Order: sequence, then structure tokens, then C-alpha cells
Amino acid sequence: MCGIALIVSGIRIDLSTLVPDSPSSLPLIPLGFASKFSLDDLKSALRQRGPDSLGSKKVRLIVRSSQGNFPIEEANQEEDLVISVLERSGEFGEQEYSTCLRNFAREEVTTTTESFKLGKDGHCSDGELQFIGATLQLRGRSRVMQPFLDSSGNVLVFNGEIFGGIEVAHDDNDSEVLLQTLVNCCSCHSNGHLNECSASGEDQNSVLEVLSLIKGPWAIIYWQENSRTLWFGRDAFGRRSLLVHWPDEVDSRFLLSSVSPFSSADQSSDVDIKDGSMPNFWEELSCGIYSVSLDYSPQDGYIAGGIKRHEWANTVLQELIRWERASVYPQAHDSYFSSCNLTEQRELLILPSAETIYLKSVPVQSSVSRQAHNVLSVLRKSVMLRTSQNDIFQVMADDSTQEDCTPIAVLFSGGLDSMILAALLDQSIDPNYGVDLLNVSFDGQSAPDRISAKAGVEELKRIAPSRRWKLVEIDADLSKLTMEMKHVMELIYPANTYMDLNIGTALWLAASGDGWTCACTRGFSDENQRVKYKSQARIVLVGSGADEQCAGYGRHRTKYRCGSWIGLHEEMKLDMQRIWKRNMGRDDRIIADNGKEARFPFLDEDVIKTLLEIPLWEVANLDEPSGVGDKKILREVARLLGLQEASILPKRAIQFGSRIARESNRKNFGSNRAANQASAGSVVID
Repeated sequence: MCGIALIVSGIRIDLSTLVPDSPSSLPLIPLGFASKFSLDDLKSALRQRGPDSLGSKKVRLIVRSSQGNFPIEEANQEEDLVISVLERSGEFGEQEYSTCLRNFAREEVTTTTESFKLGKDGHCSDGELQFIGATLQLRGRSRVMQPFLDSSGNVLVFNGEIFGGIEVAHDDNDSEVLLQTLVNCCSCHSNGHLNECSASGEDQNSVLEVLSLIKGPWAIIYWQENSRTLWFGRDAFGRRSLLVHWPDEVDSRFLLSSVSPFSSADQSSDVDIKDGSMPNFWEELSCGIYSVSLDYSPQDGYIAGGIKRHEWANTVLQELIRWERASVYPQAHDSYFSSCNLTEQRELLILPSAETIYLKSVPVQSSVSRQAHNVLSVLRKSVMLRTSQNDIFQVMADDSTQEDCTPIAVLFSGGLDSMILAALLDQSIDPNYGVDLLNVSFDGQSAPDRISAKAGVEELKRIAPSRRWKLVEIDADLSKLTMEMKHVMELIYPANTYMDLNIGTALWLAASGDGWTCACTRGFSDENQRVKYKSQARIVLVGSGADEQCAGYGRHRTKYRCGSWIGLHEEMKLDMQRIWKRNMGRDDRIIADNGKEARFPFLDEDVIKTLLEIPLWEVANLDEPSGVGDKKILREVARLLGLQEASILPKRAIQFGSRIARESNRKNFGSNRAANQASAGSVVID
């Protein structure tokens, strides 16, 4: 999928259960009144993502008395408009009319009050829900367009992929299947229907139960017409972005969007990069499922509803979120205290970059644990689900053939994680397809990630010589990226540190796939002859989640030294429970901006579950040096795949491996030393 958005206006939203200090009463922005972000702004932001289609639908909520005579049939003839009528018994009394009029007058808006139809038609207030859906279609045999609308008035916009939990046939579109499943749901868990399901016949799931079953990344907005309930949320690990604007004094509308639009009022070329979007207007929606049931409030003269956050209705998922490991601290009888498992000899190898030192393996037989085989099995399944589930290649250009088709790319540094993904991708897709390996450098051929990427391609060629591996070299000069970095600032928002900007810029350039590749003549590559190339892949595999789950960060080693195994476990748990806020939303927005969909095999639910079942000392042993004990289990997986050299590479973050951090430090702080003294990575961009 691609992106979704929602504008709720003319409705009073009660946030008291989510935001304790939220104002109880805010002036409502009347329908059609201009505000910070318009419908066109949201559409423009989603259109930037390069969807195959983009559409919108409007649900208008109308309050009328049972004796009113509002022409619903005539209104329903308007294109892309759904009328939802909230009935109340009897006619509106004079007191209720005066309440309506008093509330409208309090808005101090005189030019749009005609949009509120008062008086003779028995109608007091309008509310509107505007749904926007952008579709990058990767599944299904026929074209689809969002928002989805069924005959009962239910509306769905969905940005995600269903890889399990709900059965989706090979040639079906998962969003269409999801709508069909949701339509059959009861309304038992909506705000106004909290009792157990009383539906007759076969058991019915609730919306909450259906969404809790989904395996895969998703963000959703769904209008359930029969209960007048709006459902929204994102998956438990935040693998798809969803930003929220809670109603406040600046803008009383309730807004959701996959990406923050750059307000049309601010679109001028002379806006400084630090201005960005309105501060604190948007925030990352916390992972979970939310609902708000809407009804008319006679006391206020408004349509109103309170937002409720639900607990996941899936015990397995709840356990994954808690991220508790059964075996954290090794006992005397455990393998940790037995003889060292590492049987591979190593020697230092200094490559052309003076700052880059690798451990080169000497071919010696190495034992691999049973747990590594289990991890390899679930990782292989995860990659296969994300690359061969459906007819994902049919949207390629009509004149493309298998010989020149490259539908899937890998964000590629040549490091441990990206090498594992590339090797598993080779096992998952048709042997006739090529694979683009996207590599970004801010220091030409001298960046550590460029050097390791070239070495990695050679190792991949050894284990899969028939695959067409194409290293796409994306070279960048930070001093020439002023407008691009301004755009990246808009995409990463509400993230706002120099580290976020550096990571975001490197990811954005890499995901563009716009670079150079070695010229090929009669099957041979000439590294000295490069040709311009832009990847057409619409799916990008990303290694996010590997470091958090397998102790790949330097701070993990620090926590282990200070707090032993318990300290390490707690730090890894913290990383996983905040990954949605620190990484996933930002990275999804960055990659999707290039018309590509990011997929994260290491964050598959079964992969997370399998890694949690393994004793911590089998996942990582930080008594051993970098490149050996960190991410120990993944290094064993790499050896099972034949990636001997990749299995002993040390961890290097993209901002350092690409050298954007060095260039940014020099530009913004004067030098690396000054940047380190200022803790540049965490400095907020004013």
C-alpha cells in the first residue's frame, strides 16, 4: 500500500481518557473553514509517494429528529459522499436550537455558518469525516482504489500488508479481503457496545479481534457504519507510519496522516530548513487500536464522541509486546560456561580505507547451534512472505521481461544484516529476476559502507553465481543537498535531531535507487566503467530490528559491562518497545516517499517470537569482541548461508558507514571533535 489520511471536522472529540489535561471544550472549526492543513495538502503529501491511484471519500454525519425531512436520497447522489444519519426521537426543542445557535456564534465565524442547516428541516449540526487513500498496488490481479466503500456505508483506508492471521488467497488483494472481514464484524467492542457479542448464528469477531489477528505491518482507518464508530490504529511495532493531530486550540479538527504535509501556506523556496512544519502539531500515534463512537449530544448541540484505546485481543501478541525472555541469566550448567563455541580462526585485514579494519575468516569448520537453524528457518519464511506472496511483479512496465526485471531491492551496506537478507532473497524469488543492492556514500569509493558493499557483492556471487546482482552506487555531496534535506526534514517530522536528519537523508537517497552501476559486457562487469542507473524496484528489504533484538548497538555492550545480563536484557527490551517512535515511523515515511514499500523481515512476528525463546547468551555474548559476540546468533545464521566473511563484520550504523555523520558534523559543528563534545546526534534542530 502507500498512505492514508483522515480529517474529522465539526465533531467534538473527548480526549480525557488519553490526554488527562486536554481541554474539555474547544471551539469547533466549521465545515469548509480554511485551516493550517487542507484536504489538498494531505493529498499532495500522499501523492508525493508515487501511488498508482489516490482517492477520497466523505462521510457526512447529519442529526435530524424523527419528524425531520432532510433530503437524504438527494444528498447521497453526490459523488464520493456517504450520508450517515443520527436519529433522535421527537423534534428538537427550543432549548436545543438555542444551544446550537449559541455554540455556532461562539466560533466567531460568519462566512460559513450556512453549512450548518438549522431550523425548518429539523437538523441541528453536521459533522464530516474525509478519508484519503493512496495505493501503491503490489497484490491482487485487478486494480483497486482507496478508500474502499461497501454497500452498507462502511469505509476503509489501509496502509499495510497481511502476511498471516487472516487468510488471503494468492491472487487476492489483502485490503479487499480485510474489508470483507471487517464488514462481518459485530460492534461489541465499540464505545457504546461493551457487552459480549449477542449476534445470532455463527460466532462473529469484533473489529478489535480481527485487527489483533493480523501479522504484518499496517496502519488503518475504518468507519463502521452500523455502530457509528471510527476505528484507527497501527500495528504493535509501528512498522507503518501514522501521525495524529489531537484537537487543540490551534486546530480543533482530529487529523490522521501517514506523513506530515508541508502546509501550502509555507511552500516557498526561501523557507529555512529549520522552519519545517508547525512545531508540535503532529505526533507519532502510539501503537495500538483506538475507537470513537459518535452520537449527538443534546447538552452541547454537537455530534461528539470519546476516544478509547483498546488492549490487544491476542495473547501471543501481548507477550511479544511485553518482550520478556524466559532465559536471561546463564546458570552454571548452561553452555555459556562450557568451552568456547567459536572455532573459527581470524586474522586482521586492512582494506584500502585506512579507517576500515575487517576480520577476515580463515576457512575452518565451525559448529552452529540448533537455535541458529531455527532462526534461519523463520527468517527464510519471513523473506519469502515479503517477496513471493503474490503477483507483485505485474505492475512493472509492460515492455519489461524477466531478463531485465528487478522488482525487489535491498538497502545494502555489505554488513551482516543486509547480506543475510540478500542471500535469503536469492532463495525466495525466481532465478531469472535480478536484485538491486542500494548503497549510499558521502565519500565516494572510500566510505566504509561502499568498501564493504563491494566485498559483499563478491561473496554473494560466490554463493549464488547465477543471480544478477547489481550494486547501485548512490554518491552524494552534503553541501549540494540543501533543498533535499529540507524535504527530508518534512518527512522525518516529528523526529527532529541531527541524527534523525542524517539517517533520514542517507535512507532517502539510498531508497531512491538513483545512482551508478558497473557496466556489463558479455556477462562481465567492468568496475572502472560505470553507467547511470535508477532502480525500478517497488519493494525494498530493510534490516531494521536486527540490532535491537540481537544486541548490535554499542550501548548494549556498555549496559552489559555495567549491569551484566539483566542490564543488557532491559536495554534491549527498551529498544524494542520504543522502536516505533525512534525508528519505524520515520523510516517508513522516508522510504515510501520514493514510491517504494519498505519491508522488515527481522520484525516479523514469528522471528521476534523465535528470538525471544532463545537464551540471551545464545543470542549475544558480549564478553567476546565486536564482530564476534554481538549478534552472535545472526553470525551463525550467516555461516549457515555460506557468508563466512560477512559473519565476522563489526556493526556500523548507516550514518557512520556512509560518512554523512562526519560531513554533517563538519558542516554544523565545525569538526567531529566539536560535534562529539556537543553530543551532536541528540541535538535538536531548532
